[in-house]
Amino acid sequence: MAFHPIRFPLDIALGARGGPERATDIVTLASGAEERNSRWAHSRRRYNAGYGVKSRADMQAVLAFFEERRGRFHSFLWRDGLDFSSGGATPDPLDQVIGTGDGVKAAFALVKTYGASFDPYLRPITKPVAGSVRVAVAGVETSAFAVDEMTGVVTLDAPPAPGAAVTAGFLFDVPVRFDIDRLDIELTNFDAAEAPTIPLIEVLE
Repeated sequence: MAFHPIRFPLDIALGARGGPERATDIVTLASGAEERNSRWAHSRRRYNAGYGVKSRADMQAVLAFFEERRGRFHSFLWRDGLDFSSGGATPDPLDQVIGTGDGVKAAFALVKTYGASFDPYLRPITKPVAGSVRVAVAGVETSAFAVDEMTGVVTLDAPPAPGAAVTAGFLFDVPVRFDIDRLDIELTNFDAAEAPTIPLIEVLE
């Protein structure tokens, strides 16, 4: 199996449905009180690309993409139309805090923070969009860095001074794979086709 750095057809992806999933165990005690346990450290996203197929041409594009990925075998990139940026549509280098300088460390992993007051969730971002990452150290944007687009790790040319906030803005995709090995396609008329269920699942790395 391999990761293919190619994005699922964007016009189809934008018509899909899906979002994050969690795994929570809930036990109801004899008193009626609950004990809850979150089994996953990170959420996992699921999507159904079938809702985005609008024409026979769309279905042919999905068919070719599915065959090249060998069904569930190879993973690829997916653009989540709701959640694909560190902040607004245009990344700002102050969008997300990714670390604090200690005078030694120069590599920082991209993350996106959800929530603020109670229990913020830090989501690892492993597939930033090429050329979209902007970085600032102590509030000042810098171009002295490199980004590994396969891991989301930013490496600065020099370690930031102790206490200096390292921030970043970026666009990103979600690594996913098909969650089926069979496409069930229906030709509804001469120029239309549909496959109601084309499930995709995020690949956590």
